[in-house]
Amino acid sequence: MKQNPVILDPVVTQLKKKASVLSLVTNIFLTVLKIAAAVATGSVSLFSEGIHSAADVVASTITYFSVKVASAPPDDEHPYGHGKVESLASFAESIILLLIVGFIFKESFERLTHGTQVQHLSLGTGIMAVSAVISLGVGLHVGKVGKTSDSAALKSNSNHLLVDFWTSVGVFAALLISDLTGLHQLDAWFAIALGLWIAWSAIHIAREAVEQLIDRRIADDEMEVIRRVLSGIPELISYHRLRTRHSGNIHYIEVHVVVPNDWTVVQGHAMADRVESALEEAIQPSHAVVHIDPFDAEKALRRS
Repeated sequence: MKQNPVILDPVVTQLKKKASVLSLVTNIFLTVLKIAAAVATGSVSLFSEGIHSAADVVASTITYFSVKVASAPPDDEHPYGHGKVESLASFAESIILLLIVGFIFKESFERLTHGTQVQHLSLGTGIMAVSAVISLGVGLHVGKVGKTSDSAALKSNSNHLLVDFWTSVGVFAALLISDLTGLHQLDAWFAIALGLWIAWSAIHIAREAVEQLIDRRIADDEMEVIRRVLSGIPELISYHRLRTRHSGNIHYIEVHVVVPNDWTVVQGHAMADRVESALEEAIQPSHAVVHIDPFDAEKALRRS
């Protein structure tokens, strides 16, 4: 069987790196903007949103370096490549978010207990409006690149930015209502709601990262494509032991195929190469390994 290494598309790799840099720069800018506004207004929801963005800065930094490491080709010590670094980065981001949630709850309950006065609310609402627009635009772009490249880290980072959009809209609404009604406790209550939202997002990100780390099989629709490819080769009698997994954005496929028992080694080798090429063409990017089994009537009966 052929032993061609997985070749990472340099164009896709460059897009991933640019998207990770854009995400990092955006989060740094928004963090500085929000924390400055929080200091000026005394808003706990705005401060929580600033801390949330600060966590995104850490997450974006992790994403940038994880994408860089994951792009390295396979080597002797890492024959399956470095793709799982992206999954580890996603899991680390989820832990950071959960720690932030604890801090937000602490600050919010202290404000509710001791009371606080929020001021300069028009400044806060203006900044949150700008933040929402930036987060939405950059988040959609990073998500598109993450989907195109099947990058776990970029998709996770896109989720952060889109969550940032919705939380910015929420803080904007909370500050506006507080300004119009004078109900300043609403600021702390919304910060608690914001914390719950972030916690839900963190758990979702952690679950996806763990599924890749424990080698969960690839998606159902992709499995169906593999089955159609195998069933569409008339020379194959059957197939079994189909196994798949992810490493970063690379799909790894292993399968045993059954051929007539009077085939020569050359025929079997040629068929293995043909099946591997067909699978790698149908599922991209991927690396397929095919094992040839000669037909055995007794084994066929046991499997059936």
